Amino acid sequence: MNICSLLGLNMRFCRQAYLLAHVRTGVASMSGHTKLRLSLSTTPMRGSHNNLYQMATATAKSCGKNAELLQAKDCNVSKRKKVTCDKRPCESSDGAAGKGGGTGGPGGAGGSSSDGSGHDGSGRDGGGKGSLMGDDEANRKTKRLLALLAALGLGGLILWLLTRRTRKTTDDTDCTPPAATLSTVTVPASSADLPKHVPYLLIGGGTAAFSAFRAIKSNDPRAKVLMITNEQRKPYMRPPLSKELWYTAEKGEVTKDYRFKQWTGSERSLYFEPEEFFVDPKKLMETVNGGIAVAQGFSVKKVDPSKHIATLSDGYEISYDECLIATGCSPKNLDVFSQAIPSVREKVMMYRSPDDFDRLKRYADEKKSITIVGNGFTGSELACSLANYAKDKKVKIYQIFPESGNMSRVLPDYLSKWTTAKVESMGVCVMPQTSIKEAQRDEAVLKLTLSNGKSLLTDVVVVCVGCEPNTAIATTSGLETSRDLGGFVVNAELEARRNLFVAGDASCFYDPLLGRRRVEHHDHSVVSGRLAGENMVGKKKPYAHQSMFWSDLGPEIGYEGIGLVDASLPTVAVFALPTPTPDRRTDNLNIIEGDDKSGVSVGSTNTVIVDPEAPKVKCDPKDADHYGRGVIFYMKDDKIVGILLWNLFNRIGLARTIINQNKKFDDLNEVAKLFEIHA
Repeated sequence: MNICSLLGLNMRFCRQAYLLAHVRTGVASMSGHTKLRLSLSTTPMRGSHNNLYQMATATAKSCGKNAELLQAKDCNVSKRKKVTCDKRPCESSDGAAGKGGGTGGPGGAGGSSSDGSGHDGSGRDGGGKGSLMGDDEANRKTKRLLALLAALGLGGLILWLLTRRTRKTTDDTDCTPPAATLSTVTVPASSADLPKHVPYLLIGGGTAAFSAFRAIKSNDPRAKVLMITNEQRKPYMRPPLSKELWYTAEKGEVTKDYRFKQWTGSERSLYFEPEEFFVDPKKLMETVNGGIAVAQGFSVKKVDPSKHIATLSDGYEISYDECLIATGCSPKNLDVFSQAIPSVREKVMMYRSPDDFDRLKRYADEKKSITIVGNGFTGSELACSLANYAKDKKVKIYQIFPESGNMSRVLPDYLSKWTTAKVESMGVCVMPQTSIKEAQRDEAVLKLTLSNGKSLLTDVVVVCVGCEPNTAIATTSGLETSRDLGGFVVNAELEARRNLFVAGDASCFYDPLLGRRRVEHHDHSVVSGRLAGENMVGKKKPYAHQSMFWSDLGPEIGYEGIGLVDASLPTVAVFALPTPTPDRRTDNLNIIEGDDKSGVSVGSTNTVIVDPEAPKVKCDPKDADHYGRGVIFYMKDDKIVGILLWNLFNRIGLARTIINQNKKFDDLNEVAKLFEIHA
């Protein structure tokens, strides 16, 4: 007998015992030939919480003792409030009359009940009309039935406890990947189908690796390139996952190739190339004109730079002439979640891939409440994008971080706090200077205990607290990594060893102007991957590129930065009021060039340099209503080492030129005029 049959049998016995006990004790009358029918409705588990802080009680007339409610209006998260009731939940009301039905007897706690006979339910009707057997015998049978009822109830409780973790509810928000994705599916099916030797081997399937392939193919038209990736997808770009893709999804279904509309209106796919562009790995070495084959679901555990051999996790060896490591980075988690029990961890997810996008979009469509942890690029962008996507779905979006404002490691303090207020105006409940002390499972949701003494109920938690470079093969391969910055240490030509290059997020390179660095941005992956690919065909070029980054916080805020953009450095900024129709940003995914910005200028001590050409600009940052367009200079030793363009576009080339000049400027206000912030 399976569990479902046993549970059904248990319910049946409980109903019959309950009704028969009522009849024997005279609580309700029953005709000898009447078939009893009782509608048994099971109370569903807690549904999706449109209001996160409200834990609904059972029925209108019953009230649980010391029931707790988490209540809040918008972002004013309150502490738990106790709700008391004059009557205990299981307390029977002997003889209490109801409207059309009595509440007396054991069923009173679950709401009003009726025996269907039309009586008032007071418990008096039928008591003096005789019974089918004597009082003693009736009492004995009643005791037996009650004992049976108790035993069956206990058995049902045990079964429920044993099976509750395996049952799937309609409001399940399990963030654990489906079982199908947990078992590694490889393409091709076996590593034995991969070539034993390739001229060019790329370890990693991201932007840097694909950019390297393009450079190789441009210089060697018949190049045969094998890419090995542990992902189940062909190479794709990550930036739209937290930005443009959400605004496209707002207007309709997402296509199979994740097409999205860029800010200029043009459309493209998340994937760099369609499926038919790639060569079957089994046929790569037979292809006359060469191409690129992608081995999906495989990982490399060791590279022998001396023998030019890469060893896969299953022991299969592939020799190469030139090799690139572009393993990227993996998202970090917080200890409060990673060390939690499994039922808590299944409600927590990272955000890195199209699968994560699909999962999070499904939660938003199901009106699940979502809490984002982190104030950096991904966390802030995702909060704004989700708030815009779910604005008509009544989905509550929360953002929690211990810093004082959004993007606090990049933006000056005054602009970070202004940005936080702007994010809140988009519908995000932002909780700065707050950390999560504890995470507990509360039935279908998570209860987060916050550092400010308050609690929050949420359906899903998305952790966006940065990433760490994937350098696991460094130890087995004898490669050097940076203790301070992480990543593989490379020379000026991005070589870790002879004929072994590293590009993208995992590379730790030397910048002639700013010192040794490791950068996690799309532009760096594109340019470093391209230069590594050129050097793999013998170009021997040094990497001297000042990479840029860009970010969008909703449709109204966009900014680009270049160089050493660090909020801990002194800054001088010049802002202007926004124009009614500001220039739209460029498609940075197609052309890694510029962005625009403008404004008023503020130093590290909050002193203000007023731009005389900017009319009616408020000079005190605390009193400024908004910062429309501007340029922010990041200073070190009185030189400009970083520039951030705030709502200014197509000017990154100029910013790169100014940084590369590596000199002191007498009047930064004059430098700001070069960016035409009032144009």
